[in-house]
Amino acid sequence: MNKGHILIVDDEPLTRKSLYEILKKRDYSVSCVASGVEALSFLEKNHLDIVITDLKMPQISGIELLKKIKEKDSNIAVVLITAYGSIDSAVEAMREGAFDYITKPILDNEINIVIERIFEQKTILEENRLLKKQLAGIKRTKFYNLIGQNQRMQSIYNLIETIAPTNASVLIAGESGTGKRLIAQAIHFSDYNRKTKPFVEVSCGALPETLLESELFGHVKGAFTSAIKDREGRFEVAHSGTIFLDEIDAFSPKLQVKLLRVLQEGEFERVGDTRTIKVDVRVIAATNQDLKELIKKGSFREDLYYRLNVIPINVPPLRERKDDLPLLVEYFVKKCSKKINKNVSEISPEVMEVFLWYDWPGNVRELENIIERAVILCKDKSIGKDELPSFLIEGMSNLERRSGNKRGYKTLKEALKFSEKEIIRNTLQACGGNRKKAAQILGINRTTLYNKMRDYGLLKEGNENEGFNSGDIQ
Repeated sequence: MNKGHILIVDDEPLTRKSLYEILKKRDYSVSCVASGVEALSFLEKNHLDIVITDLKMPQISGIELLKKIKEKDSNIAVVLITAYGSIDSAVEAMREGAFDYITKPILDNEINIVIERIFEQKTILEENRLLKKQLAGIKRTKFYNLIGQNQRMQSIYNLIETIAPTNASVLIAGESGTGKRLIAQAIHFSDYNRKTKPFVEVSCGALPETLLESELFGHVKGAFTSAIKDREGRFEVAHSGTIFLDEIDAFSPKLQVKLLRVLQEGEFERVGDTRTIKVDVRVIAATNQDLKELIKKGSFREDLYYRLNVIPINVPPLRERKDDLPLLVEYFVKKCSKKINKNVSEISPEVMEVFLWYDWPGNVRELENIIERAVILCKDKSIGKDELPSFLIEGMSNLERRSGNKRGYKTLKEALKFSEKEIIRNTLQACGGNRKKAAQILGINRTTLYNKMRDYGLLKEGNENEGFNSGDIQ
């Protein structure tokens, strides 16, 4: 069975014949051509893993051939053949993407080692690709500044990664305080081409129409009474980056038309100007309103809605993902303690019970505010019920009196341990039980991973000192 397809490119028949015989002995599929022109023609019709080419050839040199191959398929490994006097050229070729070079006279052992290294690297890359695919099913507890392992949040993380490299407009819908701004930032910073460019945020509902138009599109001197000089708008500032338009439902009909033109044509005029400005901006809009209802009422343009809603993201309210509360609580306790410079590290089981009971109309933002208040009031390391707002305690007490029942929940530490166990289990399964790979992915050393596996009962009895495989997971 052939182990890979290799093309030899050399204008010397003896060199071609020698390499052909060396590689055929190792069961590779080997083809030969006499020039770079022939090689490019061969490449159009055949799949190749490796090209071995002479550096100096008529018509197309080895370096020129290398560049053309890399333009067509960067996965093809290229090895240069050179004389000792041309080592500098070979090193230059490696800067252009060559895998390696070999010198004449060609030694059997040398070429075999280079070819083996290439296929070993290809195997590793393919394993990594498959591993990433398998890990797509593993729950992530954090994605940029988004916190949560709820399945709906996992779907949002995966969607962000998929759409980030595109220029598609995104419409984020969700109640106030659900984290729409953080999602917009995650999209921007997941985009390799835009993440180093500006991320510009505009709270559209906070400004009246006249100021909002000037804020977004800029103005020229004299456009209105207070316009004492030319001013760039947010769209110009966001050129090559991302603009996040929060509360897009606040746009007046006039501004909706202007925004529609930006989305369709990538152009606009400043207020009071006739000069057209072109911009390359990714538009992410957000709303806590039902835009379809606003369309029915005639206050929002349907064509603008469809231009914005190319990629819709619906953010779940906190009451629909209460399984994320332990993670969010831990994150905000640490964040607020650091901000206020206090040594608060946990909440009591009673407080967690109250949090799990409450429906959080203000969502994650309300949770953060309540935890910050509690950290400020807390006198020791653990937040108790005394540090909570009275409406939370009274509401919980009223519920208990009406039901005559007290619900039991895991403590924060218990809930976090359960989450950690599941993450470790899923990672190990995705890695086929390979502890080294799992530890690298989890960002811990192998000893720490082993100890956690032992503590969580993920090692079978009697296997504590043995090598780990997928059958060892309980």
